[in-house]
Amino acid sequence: MKTILVPVDFSKPSENALKVAAQLANKNNAKIIVLHVVELAESLFGTDQFNVDNQEVMFFMKMAKKRFSKFLEKPFLNNVDIQDLVEIGPTSYMITKTIKENNIDFVVMGSVGASGLKEVLIGSNTEKIVRNSSVPVLVVKKEMENFNIKQVIFASNFELENLKSFRKAKEFANQFEAKMKLLYVNLPGNQFYSTEEIREQMRVFLNKAEVPYTTDDVMIYNDYTIELGVLNAAKEAKADLIAMPTHGRRGLSHFFNGSVGEDVVNHSTLPVITFKIDSK
Repeated sequence: MKTILVPVDFSKPSENALKVAAQLANKNNAKIIVLHVVELAESLFGTDQFNVDNQEVMFFMKMAKKRFSKFLEKPFLNNVDIQDLVEIGPTSYMITKTIKENNIDFVVMGSVGASGLKEVLIGSNTEKIVRNSSVPVLVVKKEMENFNIKQVIFASNFELENLKSFRKAKEFANQFEAKMKLLYVNLPGNQFYSTEEIREQMRVFLNKAEVPYTTDDVMIYNDYTIELGVLNAAKEAKADLIAMPTHGRRGLSHFFNGSVGEDVVNHSTLPVITFKIDSK
């Protein structure tokens, strides 16, 4: 983790994300790129939307730079290597572009979460980045003066394609010397598996991961949906962080069917970290 990206809209949730990113940067001796995207309607500027010589666009760019100066005057950013960046275009596209062009290792985003109201930072962009980011994404829900996690829940179906995500989650948890429980959510109907079948699946997975685990490190939770199971199991385990792999597309396996990762990110009160599954 050498370069961390924090997209901001100058809101309190994005400030909360920046505060966590600063703590991670200090722990990893990393640099933070703070990105603000000026998302202007193409109907207003036509093909000149992305032309920085356009006077109207220049005005919004200058306003964003001015707000950046004030926004970054935070005590928790002292001694942190910070680069501010203003881009113009569709927000999620520009975040993805910034990840690729700046060799970003990790993304931290803010979210207000929950209840179908104003669900995520800058519209639905947090959801889009969770779905499509090639690097881990940590979504922060509230202000965390001390991001010092002790208990992590790793939710998975424990198919071998999730090994890489598991190892990354374990590496992240190890930074904090946090314990990690492995969670399988069992569903009713034709998606139901016996405890013996699930434990065998987990045994094969853990043997392949070459990680010693006991039955105390494993949770099998019965619920009506994966999302509910993850949220309820995390509450029961008194977790500080939810970690889960996610596909960049839908419907590949029952565990990741639909938008499970996005739904958990939206409705969890805990921070959530997601890892893109390599489909190769």
